[in-house]
Amino acid sequence: MTTAPHVVSTGVDLLAQAIEDQAAPVSRVDWRPPMADTEDDLATLALDPLRPDANAAALERMLDVQAILVDVLPASEAVGLERGDFLHAGPPISWERASGPLRGALMGGAVLEGLVDTPDQAAALLEGGLHVRLEPCHHRRTVGPMAGVVTPSMWMFVLEDPATGDRTHCTLNEGLGKVLRYGAYSPEVLTRLRWMNDVLGPLLQRAVRAAPPVDVTAILGQMLQMGDEAHNRNRAGTLMLLRDLAPAMVTSADGAGGPTRADVAEALRFVGANDHFFLNLAMPACKLALDAARDIPGSTMVVAMARNGTDFGIQVSGTGDTWFTGPAQVADGLYLGDYGPDDANPDIGDSAITETAGLGGFAMATAPAIVRFVGGSVPDALATTRRMREITVGENLRWSVPVLEFAGVPTGIDVTRVCRTGILPQINTGMAGKVAGVGQVGAGLVNPPADIFPSALAGLAQLSRARAATAPA
Repeated sequence: MTTAPHVVSTGVDLLAQAIEDQAAPVSRVDWRPPMADTEDDLATLALDPLRPDANAAALERMLDVQAILVDVLPASEAVGLERGDFLHAGPPISWERASGPLRGALMGGAVLEGLVDTPDQAAALLEGGLHVRLEPCHHRRTVGPMAGVVTPSMWMFVLEDPATGDRTHCTLNEGLGKVLRYGAYSPEVLTRLRWMNDVLGPLLQRAVRAAPPVDVTAILGQMLQMGDEAHNRNRAGTLMLLRDLAPAMVTSADGAGGPTRADVAEALRFVGANDHFFLNLAMPACKLALDAARDIPGSTMVVAMARNGTDFGIQVSGTGDTWFTGPAQVADGLYLGDYGPDDANPDIGDSAITETAGLGGFAMATAPAIVRFVGGSVPDALATTRRMREITVGENLRWSVPVLEFAGVPTGIDVTRVCRTGILPQINTGMAGKVAGVGQVGAGLVNPPADIFPSALAGLAQLSRARAATAPA
Protein backbone atom coordinates (compact mmCIF):
# COMPACT_ATOMS: atom_id res chain seq x y z
CA MET A 1 0.00 0.00 0.00
CA THR A 2 1.32 3.42 -0.89
CA THR A 3 0.87 6.50 1.26
CA ALA A 4 0.68 10.14 0.30
CA PRO A 5 4.04 11.95 0.45
CA HIS A 6 4.67 14.12 3.51
CA VAL A 7 7.22 16.92 3.46
CA VAL A 8 9.14 18.39 6.39
CA SER A 9 10.31 21.96 5.73
CA THR A 10 13.10 23.43 7.86
CA GLY A 11 12.77 27.17 7.67
CA VAL A 12 12.25 27.54 3.89
CA ASP A 13 8.82 29.19 3.91
CA LEU A 14 8.69 29.83 0.17
CA LEU A 15 9.25 26.15 -0.62
CA ALA A 16 6.79 25.02 2.05
CA GLN A 17 4.10 27.33 0.72
CA ALA A 18 4.61 26.12 -2.84
CA ILE A 19 4.20 22.50 -1.75
CA GLU A 20 1.10 23.32 0.31
CA ASP A 21 -0.38 25.05 -2.73
CA GLN A 22 -0.13 21.69 -4.48
CA ALA A 23 -2.20 20.10 -1.69
CA ALA A 24 0.69 18.14 -0.20
CA PRO A 25 0.97 18.05 3.61
CA VAL A 26 3.92 19.97 5.07
CA SER A 27 5.29 19.96 8.61
CA ARG A 28 7.13 23.24 9.20
CA VAL A 29 10.13 23.29 11.50
CA ASP A 30 11.27 26.76 12.60
CA TRP A 31 14.99 26.09 12.20
CA ARG A 32 17.74 28.61 11.57
CA PRO A 33 21.52 28.43 11.81
CA PRO A 34 23.16 29.50 15.06
CA MET A 35 24.42 33.05 15.52
CA ALA A 36 27.65 33.76 13.65
CA ASP A 37 30.91 32.53 15.18
CA THR A 38 29.22 30.72 18.07
CA GLU A 39 29.70 27.12 16.87
CA ASP A 40 32.84 26.36 18.90
CA ASP A 41 31.48 27.91 22.10
CA LEU A 42 28.15 26.12 21.67
CA ALA A 43 30.02 22.83 21.22
CA THR A 44 32.05 23.49 24.38
CA LEU A 45 28.98 24.17 26.47
CA ALA A 46 27.06 21.25 24.99
CA LEU A 47 29.77 19.00 26.46
CA ASP A 48 30.01 20.84 29.80
CA PRO A 49 29.01 18.26 32.44
CA LEU A 50 27.92 21.00 34.86
CA ARG A 51 25.43 22.74 32.59
CA PRO A 52 22.32 20.50 32.79
CA ASP A 53 22.30 20.24 36.58
CA ALA A 54 23.37 23.88 36.99
CA ASN A 55 20.45 25.15 34.90
CA ALA A 56 18.05 22.82 36.68
CA ALA A 57 19.30 24.15 40.02
CA ALA A 58 19.03 27.78 38.86
CA LEU A 59 15.44 27.25 37.75
CA GLU A 60 14.51 25.41 40.93
CA ARG A 61 15.99 28.11 43.17
CA MET A 62 14.15 30.78 41.21
CA LEU A 63 10.81 28.99 41.40
CA ASP A 64 11.16 28.33 45.14
CA VAL A 65 11.17 32.06 45.99
CA GLN A 66 8.09 33.64 47.54
CA ALA A 67 8.07 37.46 47.43
CA ILE A 68 6.26 39.06 50.37
CA LEU A 69 5.81 42.83 50.80
CA VAL A 70 7.20 43.42 54.30
CA ASP A 71 7.88 47.15 54.59
CA VAL A 72 8.07 50.58 52.96
CA LEU A 73 11.17 52.62 53.83
CA PRO A 74 13.19 55.63 52.63
CA ALA A 75 16.08 54.55 50.41
CA SER A 76 18.49 55.86 53.02
CA GLU A 77 17.25 53.12 55.37
CA ALA A 78 16.34 50.43 52.84
CA VAL A 79 19.59 50.31 50.86
CA GLY A 80 21.88 52.70 52.74
CA LEU A 81 21.95 55.61 50.29
CA GLU A 82 23.73 58.74 51.56
CA ARG A 83 23.62 62.35 50.44
CA GLY A 84 24.98 62.57 46.90
CA ASP A 85 24.26 58.91 46.10
CA PHE A 86 22.17 58.15 43.00
CA LEU A 87 21.06 54.75 41.80
CA HIS A 88 20.10 54.34 38.15
CA ALA A 89 18.72 51.65 35.86
CA GLY A 90 20.85 49.39 33.70
CA PRO A 91 24.55 48.56 33.70
CA PRO A 92 27.12 51.07 35.01
CA ILE A 93 27.37 54.38 33.16
CA SER A 94 28.92 57.82 33.64
CA TRP A 95 27.24 61.20 33.27
CA GLU A 96 29.19 61.79 30.07
CA ARG A 97 27.54 58.79 28.37
CA ALA A 98 24.12 59.14 30.00
CA SER A 99 21.08 59.51 27.76
CA GLY A 100 18.68 62.45 27.89
CA PRO A 101 16.03 60.80 30.10
CA LEU A 102 18.64 59.50 32.55
CA ARG A 103 20.23 62.95 32.74
CA GLY A 104 16.82 64.54 33.29
CA ALA A 105 15.98 62.13 36.10
CA LEU A 106 19.35 62.69 37.78
CA MET A 107 18.88 66.45 37.53
CA GLY A 108 15.43 66.24 39.07
CA GLY A 109 16.73 63.95 41.80
CA ALA A 110 19.47 66.44 42.68
CA VAL A 111 16.88 69.19 43.12
CA LEU A 112 14.64 66.87 45.17
CA GLU A 113 17.52 66.15 47.56
CA GLY A 114 18.38 69.83 47.96
CA LEU A 115 21.84 69.40 46.44
CA VAL A 116 21.03 72.30 44.10
CA ASP A 117 18.19 74.75 43.65
CA THR A 118 17.53 74.33 39.92
CA PRO A 119 17.93 71.61 37.28
CA ASP A 120 20.47 73.75 35.43
CA GLN A 121 22.65 73.80 38.53
CA ALA A 122 22.19 70.04 38.80
CA ALA A 123 23.67 69.50 35.34
CA ALA A 124 26.85 71.31 36.38
CA LEU A 125 27.01 69.37 39.66
CA LEU A 126 26.60 66.00 37.96
CA GLU A 127 29.04 66.82 35.19
CA GLY A 128 31.67 67.71 37.76
CA GLY A 129 31.02 64.52 39.71
CA LEU A 130 32.92 65.61 42.82
CA HIS A 131 30.05 65.28 45.28
CA VAL A 132 27.89 62.63 43.60
CA ARG A 133 28.14 58.88 43.09
CA LEU A 134 26.28 56.95 40.37
CA GLU A 135 25.62 53.24 40.83
CA PRO A 136 23.32 50.70 39.14
CA CYS A 137 20.19 49.75 41.05
CA HIS A 138 21.04 46.08 40.56
CA HIS A 139 24.20 46.52 42.62
CA ARG A 140 22.06 47.36 45.68
CA ARG A 141 19.47 44.56 45.28
CA THR A 142 17.16 47.12 43.71
CA VAL A 143 15.39 47.65 40.40
CA GLY A 144 14.21 50.94 38.94
CA PRO A 145 11.74 51.49 36.08
CA MET A 146 12.88 53.56 33.08
CA ALA A 147 15.70 55.89 34.23
CA GLY A 148 15.44 54.12 37.59
CA VAL A 149 16.89 57.03 39.55
CA VAL A 150 16.75 56.53 43.33
CA THR A 151 17.85 59.16 45.85
CA PRO A 152 18.09 58.86 49.64
CA SER A 153 14.73 60.48 50.47
CA MET A 154 12.64 58.39 48.06
CA TRP A 155 10.48 55.73 49.66
CA MET A 156 10.84 52.12 48.55
CA PHE A 157 8.87 48.89 48.68
CA VAL A 158 10.78 46.16 50.55
CA LEU A 159 10.13 42.56 49.47
CA GLU A 160 11.41 39.51 51.32
CA ASP A 161 11.60 35.76 50.76
CA PRO A 162 10.57 34.31 54.15
CA ALA A 163 12.56 31.12 53.57
CA THR A 164 15.90 32.91 53.18
CA GLY A 165 15.39 36.45 54.48
CA ASP A 166 16.74 37.84 51.21
CA ARG A 167 15.31 41.23 50.23
CA THR A 168 14.87 43.39 47.13
CA HIS A 169 13.61 46.94 46.67
CA CYS A 170 11.92 49.38 44.29
CA THR A 171 10.68 52.96 44.53
CA LEU A 172 6.98 53.87 44.44
CA ASN A 173 5.39 54.37 41.03
CA GLU A 174 4.68 57.99 40.01
CA GLY A 175 2.18 57.27 37.23
CA LEU A 176 2.56 57.96 33.51
CA GLY A 177 3.41 60.99 31.37
CA LYS A 178 5.66 63.71 32.73
CA VAL A 179 7.33 61.83 35.57
CA LEU A 180 10.90 61.64 36.85
CA ARG A 181 11.54 58.10 35.65
CA TYR A 182 10.90 59.25 32.07
CA GLY A 183 13.37 62.11 32.53
CA ALA A 184 10.94 64.94 33.36
CA TYR A 185 11.86 67.36 36.16
CA SER A 186 9.34 70.22 35.94
CA PRO A 187 7.90 71.79 39.14
CA GLU A 188 4.80 69.55 39.07
CA VAL A 189 7.04 66.46 38.90
CA LEU A 190 9.00 67.57 41.96
CA THR A 191 5.82 68.55 43.81
CA ARG A 192 4.41 65.05 43.27
CA LEU A 193 7.65 63.43 44.46
CA ARG A 194 7.68 65.55 47.62
CA TRP A 195 4.07 64.52 48.35
CA MET A 196 5.07 60.88 47.83
CA ASN A 197 7.93 61.33 50.31
CA ASP A 198 5.92 63.28 52.88
CA VAL A 199 2.52 61.56 52.70
CA LEU A 200 2.28 58.46 50.51
CA GLY A 201 5.42 56.67 51.72
CA PRO A 202 4.71 56.99 55.45
CA LEU A 203 1.04 56.10 54.90
CA LEU A 204 1.94 52.94 52.96
CA GLN A 205 4.47 52.03 55.63
CA ARG A 206 1.76 52.15 58.32
CA ALA A 207 -0.60 50.12 56.15
CA VAL A 208 1.95 47.43 55.21
CA ARG A 209 3.02 47.00 58.83
CA ALA A 210 -0.60 46.74 60.01
CA ALA A 211 -2.12 44.65 57.21
CA PRO A 212 -1.80 40.88 56.72
CA PRO A 213 1.26 39.98 54.61
CA VAL A 214 0.87 40.83 50.92
CA ASP A 215 1.99 37.84 48.83
CA VAL A 216 3.26 39.54 45.66
CA THR A 217 4.15 36.25 43.96
CA ALA A 218 0.59 35.00 44.40
CA ILE A 219 -0.90 38.27 43.13
CA LEU A 220 1.26 37.96 40.01
CA GLY A 221 -0.27 34.54 39.39
CA GLN A 222 -3.78 35.97 39.73
CA MET A 223 -2.94 38.90 37.45
CA LEU A 224 -2.10 36.58 34.59
CA GLN A 225 -5.58 35.05 34.90
CA MET A 226 -7.11 38.53 34.71
CA GLY A 227 -5.47 39.97 31.59
CA ASP A 228 -2.26 41.53 32.97
CA GLU A 229 1.23 40.59 31.78
CA ALA A 230 2.88 42.50 34.69
CA HIS A 231 5.03 44.87 32.67
CA ASN A 232 2.98 47.31 30.62
CA ARG A 233 -0.38 46.09 31.94
CA ASN A 234 -0.82 46.00 35.75
CA ARG A 235 -4.44 47.08 36.19
CA ALA A 236 -5.65 43.96 37.99
CA GLY A 237 -2.53 43.81 40.15
CA THR A 238 -2.90 47.41 41.25
CA LEU A 239 -6.52 46.90 42.25
CA MET A 240 -5.70 43.71 44.17
CA LEU A 241 -2.96 45.54 46.04
CA LEU A 242 -5.40 48.34 46.84
CA ARG A 243 -7.90 45.74 48.07
CA ASP A 244 -5.30 44.32 50.47
CA LEU A 245 -3.99 47.65 51.81
CA ALA A 246 -7.00 49.97 51.70
CA PRO A 247 -8.54 48.89 55.06
CA ALA A 248 -5.23 49.44 56.87
CA MET A 249 -4.75 52.75 55.06
CA VAL A 250 -8.16 53.94 56.21
CA THR A 251 -7.74 52.85 59.83
CA SER A 252 -4.29 54.46 59.97
CA ALA A 253 -6.06 57.82 59.91
CA ASP A 254 -7.40 57.12 63.43
CA GLY A 255 -5.42 58.58 66.32
CA ALA A 256 -3.06 61.49 66.85
CA GLY A 257 0.02 61.98 64.78
CA GLY A 258 -1.10 59.87 61.86
CA PRO A 259 -2.28 60.80 58.38
CA THR A 260 -5.48 62.75 58.01
CA ARG A 261 -8.59 61.42 56.29
CA ALA A 262 -7.81 63.81 53.45
CA ASP A 263 -4.34 62.25 53.15
CA VAL A 264 -5.83 58.77 52.95
CA ALA A 265 -8.42 59.83 50.38
CA GLU A 266 -5.77 61.44 48.19
CA ALA A 267 -3.52 58.37 48.46
CA LEU A 268 -6.37 56.04 47.52
CA ARG A 269 -7.22 58.24 44.54
CA PHE A 270 -3.59 58.34 43.44
CA VAL A 271 -3.03 54.59 43.59
CA GLY A 272 -6.44 53.72 42.14
CA ALA A 273 -5.93 56.04 39.18
CA ASN A 274 -2.42 54.72 38.44
CA ASP A 275 -2.76 51.38 36.63
CA HIS A 276 1.01 50.93 36.71
CA PHE A 277 1.38 51.21 40.48
CA PHE A 278 1.83 47.45 40.91
CA LEU A 279 4.70 47.35 38.39
CA ASN A 280 7.02 48.56 41.14
CA LEU A 281 6.15 45.44 43.12
CA ALA A 282 6.28 43.04 40.17
CA MET A 283 9.84 44.14 39.35
CA PRO A 284 11.44 43.51 42.77
CA ALA A 285 9.48 40.24 43.05
CA CYS A 286 11.12 39.09 39.81
CA LYS A 287 14.53 40.27 40.96
CA LEU A 288 14.15 38.45 44.28
CA ALA A 289 13.46 35.21 42.39
CA LEU A 290 16.27 35.69 39.88
CA ASP A 291 18.84 36.71 42.48
CA ALA A 292 18.31 33.28 44.06
CA ALA A 293 19.57 31.75 40.80
CA ARG A 294 22.83 33.72 40.70
CA ASP A 295 26.38 32.41 40.93
CA ILE A 296 25.84 28.76 39.98
CA PRO A 297 28.96 27.49 38.14
CA GLY A 298 28.05 26.13 34.72
CA SER A 299 24.61 27.72 34.54
CA THR A 300 23.83 29.52 31.29
CA MET A 301 20.62 31.10 32.59
CA VAL A 302 20.20 34.88 32.37
CA VAL A 303 19.49 36.48 35.76
CA ALA A 304 19.17 40.14 34.70
CA MET A 305 18.38 42.20 31.61
CA ALA A 306 18.67 45.96 32.11
CA ARG A 307 19.05 49.16 30.09
CA ASN A 308 20.32 52.62 30.97
CA GLY A 309 19.19 54.38 27.79
CA THR A 310 22.61 53.97 26.19
CA ASP A 311 23.60 50.36 26.87
CA PHE A 312 21.62 47.14 27.17
CA GLY A 313 23.23 44.66 29.55
CA ILE A 314 22.65 41.11 30.73
CA GLN A 315 24.06 39.13 33.64
CA VAL A 316 24.25 35.33 33.65
CA SER A 317 24.18 32.96 36.61
CA GLY A 318 27.46 31.25 35.70
CA THR A 319 29.47 34.45 35.15
CA GLY A 320 28.77 36.29 38.40
CA ASP A 321 28.45 40.08 38.36
CA THR A 322 29.88 40.56 34.85
CA TRP A 323 27.77 42.70 32.53
CA PHE A 324 27.65 41.83 28.83
CA THR A 325 26.58 44.99 27.04
CA GLY A 326 25.66 46.37 23.63
CA PRO A 327 23.84 49.43 22.30
CA ALA A 328 20.24 49.83 23.49
CA GLN A 329 17.67 49.74 20.67
CA VAL A 330 14.75 52.09 19.94
CA ALA A 331 11.41 50.34 20.50
CA ASP A 332 8.91 49.82 17.70
CA GLY A 333 5.47 50.83 18.90
CA LEU A 334 2.78 53.45 19.35
CA TYR A 335 3.44 57.12 20.09
CA LEU A 336 1.57 59.64 22.19
CA GLY A 337 0.16 62.76 20.53
CA ASP A 338 2.44 64.18 17.87
CA TYR A 339 5.54 62.28 18.99
CA GLY A 340 7.28 59.93 16.57
CA PRO A 341 10.39 57.74 16.23
CA ASP A 342 12.69 60.76 16.03
CA ASP A 343 11.58 61.78 19.54
CA ALA A 344 12.24 58.43 21.25
CA ASN A 345 15.30 57.56 23.28
CA PRO A 346 16.78 54.06 22.99
CA ASP A 347 15.37 51.51 25.41
CA ILE A 348 15.81 52.27 29.11
CA GLY A 349 14.97 50.72 32.48
CA ASP A 350 15.35 47.73 34.79
CA SER A 351 11.76 46.65 34.07
CA ALA A 352 12.99 43.95 31.66
CA ILE A 353 13.55 41.96 34.86
CA THR A 354 9.91 40.96 34.33
CA GLU A 355 10.72 39.35 30.98
CA THR A 356 13.81 37.75 32.51
CA ALA A 357 11.46 36.00 34.94
CA GLY A 358 8.89 35.01 32.29
CA LEU A 359 6.43 37.90 32.51
CA GLY A 360 5.92 40.95 30.27
CA GLY A 361 6.71 40.09 26.67
CA PHE A 362 7.08 36.41 27.56
CA ALA A 363 3.51 36.34 28.92
CA MET A 364 1.86 38.39 26.17
CA ALA A 365 -0.59 35.55 25.51
CA THR A 366 -2.19 36.28 28.91
CA ALA A 367 -2.85 39.91 27.98
CA PRO A 368 -4.02 40.26 24.36
CA ALA A 369 -5.31 43.76 25.20
CA ILE A 370 -1.69 44.86 25.60
CA VAL A 371 -1.35 45.10 21.83
CA ARG A 372 -3.49 48.24 21.92
CA PHE A 373 -0.79 49.87 24.05
CA VAL A 374 2.43 48.51 22.55
CA GLY A 375 1.38 47.58 19.00
CA GLY A 376 1.15 44.25 17.19
CA SER A 377 -1.87 41.96 17.05
CA VAL A 378 -3.54 39.31 19.20
CA PRO A 379 -2.06 36.46 17.09
CA ASP A 380 1.34 38.12 17.58
CA ALA A 381 0.84 38.00 21.35
CA LEU A 382 0.05 34.29 21.29
CA ALA A 383 2.92 33.51 18.93
CA THR A 384 5.38 35.47 21.07
CA THR A 385 4.71 33.43 24.22
CA ARG A 386 5.05 30.20 22.24
CA ARG A 387 8.29 31.43 20.63
CA MET A 388 9.85 32.36 23.98
CA ARG A 389 9.55 28.71 25.03
CA GLU A 390 12.29 27.93 22.53
CA ILE A 391 14.89 29.97 24.44
CA THR A 392 14.01 29.14 28.05
CA VAL A 393 15.07 26.44 30.49
CA GLY A 394 11.55 25.61 31.70
CA GLU A 395 8.21 27.04 32.79
CA ASN A 396 6.69 28.52 35.93
CA LEU A 397 3.45 26.72 36.78
CA ARG A 398 2.57 29.28 39.45
CA TRP A 399 2.27 31.84 36.64
CA SER A 400 0.12 30.13 34.04
CA VAL A 401 -1.34 31.13 30.68
CA PRO A 402 -5.07 30.32 30.45
CA VAL A 403 -5.32 30.51 26.65
CA LEU A 404 -2.44 28.02 26.31
CA GLU A 405 -4.18 25.35 28.42
CA PHE A 406 -2.76 26.90 31.63
CA ALA A 407 0.82 26.11 30.71
CA GLY A 408 3.37 27.93 32.85
CA VAL A 409 5.04 31.03 31.43
CA PRO A 410 8.38 30.40 29.66
CA THR A 411 11.01 30.90 32.34
CA GLY A 412 14.80 31.07 32.52
CA ILE A 413 16.39 32.54 29.38
CA ASP A 414 19.21 30.23 28.28
CA VAL A 415 22.15 31.91 26.54
CA THR A 416 22.93 28.75 24.58
CA ARG A 417 19.36 28.49 23.25
CA VAL A 418 19.35 32.13 22.18
CA CYS A 419 22.62 31.68 20.28
CA ARG A 420 21.57 28.37 18.78
CA THR A 421 18.17 29.58 17.52
CA GLY A 422 18.83 33.27 16.90
CA ILE A 423 15.57 34.06 18.73
CA LEU A 424 15.91 37.16 20.91
CA PRO A 425 13.90 37.83 24.08
CA GLN A 426 10.79 39.95 23.49
CA ILE A 427 10.33 42.96 25.77
CA ASN A 428 7.28 45.20 26.26
CA THR A 429 8.46 48.69 27.16
CA GLY A 430 7.61 52.33 27.56
CA MET A 431 9.45 54.93 25.49
CA ALA A 432 11.05 58.03 26.99
CA GLY A 433 11.74 61.21 25.04
CA LYS A 434 15.40 61.48 24.11
CA VAL A 435 15.56 65.10 25.30
CA ALA A 436 15.88 65.58 29.06
CA GLY A 437 12.66 66.90 30.57
CA VAL A 438 10.23 65.64 27.90
CA GLY A 439 8.85 62.56 29.68
CA GLN A 440 7.02 59.65 28.07
CA VAL A 441 6.49 59.65 24.30
CA GLY A 442 5.03 56.17 23.71
CA ALA A 443 5.24 52.42 24.32
CA GLY A 444 6.25 49.48 22.19
CA LEU A 445 8.20 46.28 21.64
CA VAL A 446 11.96 45.87 21.63
CA ASN A 447 14.67 43.19 21.63
CA PRO A 448 18.14 43.20 23.16
CA PRO A 449 21.09 43.79 20.82
CA ALA A 450 21.93 40.38 19.39
CA ASP A 451 25.68 40.50 19.99
CA ILE A 452 25.46 40.48 23.79
CA PHE A 453 24.44 36.82 23.80
CA PRO A 454 27.48 35.55 21.84
CA SER A 455 29.62 37.65 24.20
CA ALA A 456 28.04 35.97 27.22
CA LEU A 457 28.36 32.59 25.49
CA ALA A 458 32.08 33.20 24.98
CA GLY A 459 32.50 34.09 28.66
CA LEU A 460 30.69 30.93 29.73
CA ALA A 461 32.72 28.78 27.32
CA GLN A 462 35.99 30.24 28.58
CA LEU A 463 35.07 29.31 32.16
CA SER A 464 34.03 25.82 31.03
CA ARG A 465 37.35 25.26 29.26
CA ALA A 466 39.23 26.49 32.32
CA ARG A 467 37.37 24.01 34.52
CA ALA A 468 38.08 21.19 32.08
CA ALA A 469 41.79 22.07 31.99
CA THR A 470 42.13 21.85 35.77
CA ALA A 471 39.90 18.81 36.28
CA PRO A 472 41.67 15.65 37.48
CA ALA A 473 42.49 13.19 34.71
